Amino acid sequence: MTLALEDRLAITELIALHGHLVDDGELERAHEVFTPDLVYDLSDFGQGEIVGLAAWREAALTLGAANPVAHHVTNVVVEEVAGDRVRVRSKGLGIKADGSCGSVTYEDVVVRAEAGWRICRRRLVARRVPLNGLGRDS
Repeated sequence: MTLALEDRLAITELIALHGHLVDDGELERAHEVFTPDLVYDLSDFGQGEIVGLAAWREAALTLGAANPVAHHVTNVVVEEVAGDRVRVRSKGLGIKADGSCGSVTYEDVVVRAEAGWRICRRRLVARRVPLNGLGRDS
């Protein structure tokens, strides 16, 4: 089954909307991006999984000024998994208040909900070394 172009566009805009809402401090609008039972996996950062929108919002508020001031997403690839459930990979850049920058890969599971497409699972994978370590001296 092929995913319709309109769905691909809606999913790509959904991925982009996350950064706008977070950077604007509009955490109460997270339901426009995530399902209520969201699993937000920060295991690669040693923080485990955050489950649910309330816990996600609390984690963001607790991080406070350590949050990036800008979230940028690029290289969005939508891969159909099954019907109303797709896998989406994208690259994220986070700019901190001091000007430092970090890079992640977002690995998302996106589902079609009553209100439209929403992310039900997001895993952040830190990009720490070039070429994912390929060619490095051991």
